[in-house]
Amino acid sequence: MSRIGKKPITVPADVKVVVNDTVINFSKGKNSVDLDTKGNVGISFEDNTLTFSPNSMERVDRAFWGTYRALSNNVITGLVTGYKKSLEINGVGYRAAVKGKILNLQLGHSHDINFDIPEGLTISVEKNIVHIEGIDKQLVGQTAAKIRAFRPPEPYKGKGVKYVEEHIVRKAGKTAKK
Repeated sequence: MSRIGKKPITVPADVKVVVNDTVINFSKGKNSVDLDTKGNVGISFEDNTLTFSPNSMERVDRAFWGTYRALSNNVITGLVTGYKKSLEINGVGYRAAVKGKILNLQLGHSHDINFDIPEGLTISVEKNIVHIEGIDKQLVGQTAAKIRAFRPPEPYKGKGVKYVEEHIVRKAGKTAKK
């Protein structure tokens, strides 16, 4: 049984929820997000409480039950507080700058990397920290992973792009013969 799927979601008063057959529309202010359940779960919205139920007790339906409950909760959290990831750039000459809708990265390659900022995200740079903010949890995480993949941190000196909360396990380098 899904333990996540059983939990009802309490929707804040400022978030508007509309259930149309298999599509749930969440909106707050000018932001609006649609979640298509593709008919995999039953949906009910009463008294600012959103609940999900499986179509049957088969394994696949129970998996969708918890998945769509978690996705709905992520959408509501994104609309209310938003999501944020921070990346730290370490290395001599490594820099980042935002130029309009492009993030310019200088990461020790022979050329600059110009990364197009996806629609719906805000990226800001302060010293050597890149902040990625948005309402879509998946898009924020995927964008942070793409930026980190341009120069992952190396284990000897720790140079590269890493998450702020990430810990790099350092290796001892070569030792001289005695």
